[in-house]
Amino acid sequence: MITLFHCVAARSFRPLWALEELELAYELKMLPFPPRALDRGYLSVNPLGTVPGFFDGELRMTESSAICQYLAACYGEGRFDVAPGEPEFGAYLNWLHFGEATLTFPQTLILRYGRFEAPERRAPQVVTDYTRWFLGRLRTLEPVLEGRTYLCGERFTMADISVGYALLLADYLGLADEFAPALARYLARLKERPAFRRAQEAEAAAAREQGVSTLPAPLTLP
Repeated sequence: MITLFHCVAARSFRPLWALEELELAYELKMLPFPPRALDRGYLSVNPLGTVPGFFDGELRMTESSAICQYLAACYGEGRFDVAPGEPEFGAYLNWLHFGEATLTFPQTLILRYGRFEAPERRAPQVVTDYTRWFLGRLRTLEPVLEGRTYLCGERFTMADISVGYALLLADYLGLADEFAPALARYLARLKERPAFRRAQEAEAAAAREQGVSTLPAPLTLP
């Protein structure tokens, strides 16, 4: 059985979405945010105290984009990834990791120092600087998505989940008004995917059933 530890709207939404795209059976365990402060028992699952925590039998993984790549490779049967011999293979890997390393990283600082920290520890300059940093990197996507349905042409892959989550997080942060038209259309297409909607429904249902709030608490750990 596949088990995914997840916080509402966190990076772990990537593997949740991937599981729904692949129509795999899984157990979803919801945690309050931040789990390292509010559910100390989770440290035995992931000593970093971050989500995702992903188990497939004895296998444990904690990196959201890597989990998506693993799921496509092991369960996709040629769907949702790009094989080494295909022309788009390099671009696929690049976008898969771009979504996390380049786009999500600055947003974590915006969230922490703009919303999650106690008021006296918030840092408006950090929020401003990293918002500009994020929007600057986002421009890389604009020419790629002009005239394309997905990042690797007309084919939906795990790279779209990786980058799509970063755009979704930007939408949560109120940055969607800064999206170029091609980016706005791309995110709208992703949100229309049945698996995306199922993942959101599964997240909400599991949070209700497990008594987990959808609102993050102020951070209490460095």
